[in-house]
Amino acid sequence: MYTQAIIHIDRFLRNFYTVKNRVGECRICVPVKADAYGHGALQIAKTSLEAGAFCLGVASVSEGVELRQNGITAPILIFSQPHPEEIPKIVKSALIPFISDEKFASSLNEHAELKKIHLPVHLKIDTGMKRIGCSIEESLSLARFVASCSGLELAGTATHFSVSDSSDEEDIAFTKGQLACFKEAVERIKAEGIDPGIIHAANSGAVILHPDSWFDMVRPGIFLYGYKTVEEGQKLTGFEVMQAEPVMELKTAVSLIKKIKKGETVSYGRTWTAPQDTNIAVLSIGYADGLPRLSSNKWQVVINGKICPIVGRVTMDQCCVDLGPETNVRLWAEVLVFGSVVKGKNPQEFYPDAAKLASVVGTIPYEITCNINKRVQRQYKAYGVLLTNSHFSCM
Repeated sequence: MYTQAIIHIDRFLRNFYTVKNRVGECRICVPVKADAYGHGALQIAKTSLEAGAFCLGVASVSEGVELRQNGITAPILIFSQPHPEEIPKIVKSALIPFISDEKFASSLNEHAELKKIHLPVHLKIDTGMKRIGCSIEESLSLARFVASCSGLELAGTATHFSVSDSSDEEDIAFTKGQLACFKEAVERIKAEGIDPGIIHAANSGAVILHPDSWFDMVRPGIFLYGYKTVEEGQKLTGFEVMQAEPVMELKTAVSLIKKIKKGETVSYGRTWTAPQDTNIAVLSIGYADGLPRLSSNKWQVVINGKICPIVGRVTMDQCCVDLGPETNVRLWAEVLVFGSVVKGKNPQEFYPDAAKLASVVGTIPYEITCNINKRVQRQYKAYGVLLTNSHFSCM
């Protein structure tokens, strides 16, 4: 099938440098979890490190191990809680886990001592997300324990915000409360004579709205891939408005064209009936590729510069669009599903992005890009030029 996700490396780099210009001397951790939000973890990792990223973030041990096996030597943080059985892999691959409890820290220390190494770890403090992380009350005692472990090195202290991407006054107040709790916990650790290491908290929303949360390092995620869920408005002064460019462009092709008559139905369930004689194009993309089934009869694609609505249910491998009674579309014509950035008259209407598709199906752009299946070929381009593996060096 001819379905491709075009990953525009030049757009990613512009997003990265936009963040870098905003945060100044702060280090940047680039999250490449979930295959870099569907963009290709290895290629994005190499691009990020060459551009000046300090470290990478993954969700699972297997994601970190894969990067190591492909030559990545930079620090790799594990954002989620690993299973105890994965500890040998963490130690062997020199991954950096978050510590939320003493039991896990003790097991890590035991394995690190056997290997006669000092394994870097980051203390994770839960300030209101209610996910992983120790409580504020437990943070000092856990920091003491890590500092006492001969096989561990407290290399960082972190928290995570739950609504930092919201400009709602109550949400801003909640984020400020999280930030205050985190600062207090860090100060207690310092007062104990313990070095908290790299202090970090800011995700994409906090990079935009909460400069007092930047500390030593920021962890922008979705912004780097081209989407932001909050506008600066008047919340920040002294900063230019941050612009993000969608990095992924999803394309497919017309695999068949057929005429149907008024009153005939299309696809499973007969959910769409032709209001007139028309032409239907069958596209080589379905929900197994990542086009949401919920976009059936709701989304549109662009063919030859014309908007064509999806009609009937999106199926596993294919979907149909209405070309209209008269059409100049030819077999194997290129189809833009989402993601192009085009300057000109009304570009947002004619060149929708993953955020607009997400709003149509009731989700977020993260889920749209993450769900683009592995069977969809990724092509990497910079300024319109196709890149090969030789363009991505290991770091």
